[in-house]
Amino acid sequence: MNIKKILSRLKSQYPGKPIIKNDEVAPTEVLCEIESTKEHPEYSLAIAVIDKSTPHYHKKLKEEYRIKRGELLLHVNDKVVHLKQGEKYTIFPNQIHWAEGNETWIECYARPGWRLEDHILVKT
Repeated sequence: MNIKKILSRLKSQYPGKPIIKNDEVAPTEVLCEIESTKEHPEYSLAIAVIDKSTPHYHKKLKEEYRIKRGELLLHVNDKVVHLKQGEKYTIFPNQIHWAEGNETWIECYARPGWRLEDHILVKT
């Protein structure tokens, strides 16, 4: 993942928006909060750039992933979905999921808004 290029592009396209790396030393996923839960608890919107995310699930929220750039292998429970640019997929509460891409840009819409306490990591 070319982290410098990704951070530069996110900062340019979404000035002033918070950017979160899943690992400070060697990130495999970078998130930019476009519309945060703090602004409106009923939903949130983020841009994620993914090489590989960590398996997790949510007890409450429903997420919709829409591919903005690249392709994504989305693992949902025991199923693998191959998504291409422009395609979308909805992930429902309690579905274990993670994604693999190659600097794949996705738009992630969550309802209700994403909260850390509802992001439950799963050991593999």
